[in-house]
Amino acid sequence: MGDVFKALADPTRRTILDELVERDGQTLFEICGRLTTRHGISSSRQATSQHLDVLEAAGLIETRREGRYKFHHVNTAPLAQIAERWLTSTEGEREAP
Repeated sequence: MGDVFKALADPTRRTILDELVERDGQTLFEICGRLTTRHGISSSRQATSQHLDVLEAAGLIETRREGRYKFHHVNTAPLAQIAERWLTSTEGEREAP
């Protein structure tokens, strides 16, 4: 779970996740373009690729190869586990008399 928090700590990685939620299955080239045009983030392809590696290591994205292209897909399962861990316990406490 620490990897998820580390991945989410960086604002650029959160922006990448936002972009993948809005339009899933993007290539590195597409993500770089959207970061630049929509958010004014001018990261190099190498820096963006490193951000994607951190997100993938945390399980927040999954990749799929198709020919020479690599598509990135958001995976919300780690976030659901975090929400379940804390939100479920507090909801149960609020309902108790």
